[in-house]
Amino acid sequence: MVSGEKSERSGAPAPSPGSRGAARTRGRPRSFDRATALEAALLAFWEHGYEATSVSDLTRAMDIGTPSLYAAFGDKRSLFEEVVQEYGVRYGSFGERALAEEPTARAGIARMLREAAAEYTAPGRPHGCLVIHAAANCSTAEVEESLRQRRNANIAAIETRIGADVDEGVLPPDTDAAALARYTGAMIQGMSQQARDGASRADLEALAEIALAVWPRG
Repeated sequence: MVSGEKSERSGAPAPSPGSRGAARTRGRPRSFDRATALEAALLAFWEHGYEATSVSDLTRAMDIGTPSLYAAFGDKRSLFEEVVQEYGVRYGSFGERALAEEPTARAGIARMLREAAAEYTAPGRPHGCLVIHAAANCSTAEVEESLRQRRNANIAAIETRIGADVDEGVLPPDTDAAALARYTGAMIQGMSQQARDGASRADLEALAEIALAVWPRG
């Protein structure tokens, strides 16, 4: 081969096959499990919020180097966007399911609030809601707006479900669907903060029952 001929002519020994293999692998980024790393990033953002979680915090939590983070996930904002998507699938979809599966808006909201009490205080992971908490003290306008849109979309879905019950006569015709949806959103967001402040599942379940007591009857 050309490299062997050059080595012989120069008098330098040709590298052995083993040494060539070592040279190829030296400096190669350590492989990692992407799903495991993403979950670690999710927990970091969930615990500390977007702004307070630095890239070094993320690489430490994910147990990867900075080059690997950027190669696999892009920058911090891109990683956070993927984290929010993953959170919605794994942890945050209980409200959407409740509205879709229960026969009335009230039943859906009752289930949503009770499941929020359980989800927001589940052991072994940060308390509260990532989409609510990650926006705290966030000075990155695009991230703040994205999270705001998600929260408002949730309230809009509740309003649509309540409006359908009004149209079908399940709720009184004078029910203010928009205000009732906002009230429900405020309860969900308040339960998230209460969970972060140490409220127990039982505490939040009691709060949910009080919230449901003001719900209009058909």
